Amino acid sequence: MSAFVIDAFEFARNKERREGEIATADLGRLADESADRSGTLRWTLVGGADHLGHSQLTLSVAGSMQLMCQRCLTSFAFEISSESVLVLAKNEESADEIDALLDNDEIDVIVGSKALNIAELVEDEALLALPLSPKHPVCPDQSALDALKNVKEVSPFAMLKNLK
Repeated sequence: MSAFVIDAFEFARNKERREGEIATADLGRLADESADRSGTLRWTLVGGADHLGHSQLTLSVAGSMQLMCQRCLTSFAFEISSESVLVLAKNEESADEIDALLDNDEIDVIVGSKALNIAELVEDEALLALPLSPKHPVCPDQSALDALKNVKEVSPFAMLKNLK
């Protein structure tokens, strides 16, 4: 796992690039969201600087994992494809200042470190890409839903009709 730890500021200053793959099962929080812990994420991390000279990392994450459909409770393949720009700050105060200065919701400001774990960044990015309530576009087995739609609703006042 040490191959996943970098000095974030040196990485950005040297405009380094790393890429790799990591199994969903190796990422605890993401594996908990998965229906069967299978799947692999491909990631790319590129260092650089923004237009104001702040160190930044560009992270791309792509892959497929199995999620549980909240409608029919069967698993389905969900494709993750996400890219984010992470501007590095030295501490929380400067992170707040940089965030206010940039005023851009598409850029995240994080506190960088000399021991930044790439696997954690990849996991965070993948978790943010997951839907809040995963569902098939169209569930494969609609028979249970159709049966519910065909049940005639009985009014709670239907018994009062007999009292007339």
